Amino acid sequence: MATTNADEGKEKVVADRALDEKSSAQEEDFQAITYERPKGLRGLYAHPRTQIAMLGFICFMCPGLFNALNGLGAGGQVDSATSAKANSAVYATFAVSAFFAGSINNKLGSKLTLLLGTIGYALYIGSYLAMNIHPNAGGFVIAAGALLGISAGLLWTAQGSLMLSYPVESQKGQFISIFWSIFNLGGVVGAAVSLGLNARSSANSVGNGTYIAFLVLTGIGVLIPLLMVDPKKMIRTDGTKVTTPRHPSWKLELYGLYIAVKTDPLIILLFPMFFASNWFYTWQFNAYNGYLFDIKARALNNLLYWIAQIIGSILIGLILDQEKIKRRTRAYAGWAILFAAVWAVHIWGYFYQRDYERPVEGLPDPFVKFTIDSPGYDPRVALYFFFGMVDAVWQITAYWIMGAMSNDPAKLAHFTGLYKSIQSAGAAGIWAGDGDKIPYMNMFLSTWILLVVGLALVLPMIYLRVKDSTELKDETLARMDDSGNIIPVEELKPVDAKVESEKVGA
Repeated sequence: MATTNADEGKEKVVADRALDEKSSAQEEDFQAITYERPKGLRGLYAHPRTQIAMLGFICFMCPGLFNALNGLGAGGQVDSATSAKANSAVYATFAVSAFFAGSINNKLGSKLTLLLGTIGYALYIGSYLAMNIHPNAGGFVIAAGALLGISAGLLWTAQGSLMLSYPVESQKGQFISIFWSIFNLGGVVGAAVSLGLNARSSANSVGNGTYIAFLVLTGIGVLIPLLMVDPKKMIRTDGTKVTTPRHPSWKLELYGLYIAVKTDPLIILLFPMFFASNWFYTWQFNAYNGYLFDIKARALNNLLYWIAQIIGSILIGLILDQEKIKRRTRAYAGWAILFAAVWAVHIWGYFYQRDYERPVEGLPDPFVKFTIDSPGYDPRVALYFFFGMVDAVWQITAYWIMGAMSNDPAKLAHFTGLYKSIQSAGAAGIWAGDGDKIPYMNMFLSTWILLVVGLALVLPMIYLRVKDSTELKDETLARMDDSGNIIPVEELKPVDAKVESEKVGA
């Protein structure tokens, strides 16, 4: 019996060694295939940075201007109720849409998904113009918000998949920062337009000109996806092809969503971070900027908020892409910065929030809104500026961690779809709460608690899952053979893996 056990042990060692050699050969086959990048103007146009910049301008014109509108508080209106209900509708449908958007993106392709994802933004901004002209059009605004949520789920899932798959591993922080900076220029430009058009206004809401200007810019954004390079033809800076999804059926796509979570269950530890990532907007936009300040101060605050987003995105991108530092160490550094920043801005914000509360409906509101010239305005707008920086660092760190988990667009589409779905579920809940007039202090404390809990659960996930390089097994979810059978990537033979990679690059 002892001899048999020894023989079995030797056989197991040989089998394990053969499996390791098979895995190494499979990885080498993938890594050996490189392509020559196009030269001249074509090469510049098809460069990953150019395409990420175009992706940024799509979001500049669409969600960037949506953010600028929301950042004014109440969508630029006097009464926040309609805006809160519309935003609740946006994020409720967004949560459902984003859950399936990874599969839709992989089936339709990113260009068409981006195009479909932009249309809802134009409709939503147009609905606010309609409400300015017809004050009883609140129902139209809410319905437009529900349609926007469907579009937004498609847009953000396609965006996340491309943004995380176009760069090589050492460039992911840089590419995310490029996108985030351009995207938030939409908020900057939108806020500047609003400030210019409302600088002399004595009303507490924006005029028709603001909505018309936003609508024209959003219409331009709808057209940009048509001009982008087909992702199938994209070559990274190191000569590797971007592996575009080749899934031939909805069955495989829905299976892929299941596999994405099954093969990477630690993504669940990021769910609280995802849930909190839009929750804080409601308190910041409506309970802070929307309530404390008049329209001119709100417009200026909004401008500074989105400028802070750009600054924050550049700084955190530089930190997360320091190649001389191990990737896991960079992940810990990003976490530590977020932890310190979240506590700092919310301790600061608490000293302001404790001094005011939501007015009682039907009674006169004695609160005197801050103007640009009011005593105490400067520190309050400074806090709003830092809220913008923390937002950028939070979102980019979340994307960067997902990007550290895989380089495969199909898997990343599922991850970013889950991110936007869970994020939107949280946002829908808090916007609904704002519509139901919950106390401002409750909104503030819930924001603070969720951020801290999200960060607490990210820490073990970084320790267990973030590695210095993404392994082959993280790259592809599964493929389907000629008979329609689903084959997980670990069952592919080395030669099949090479053929798959060559097919993708063809």
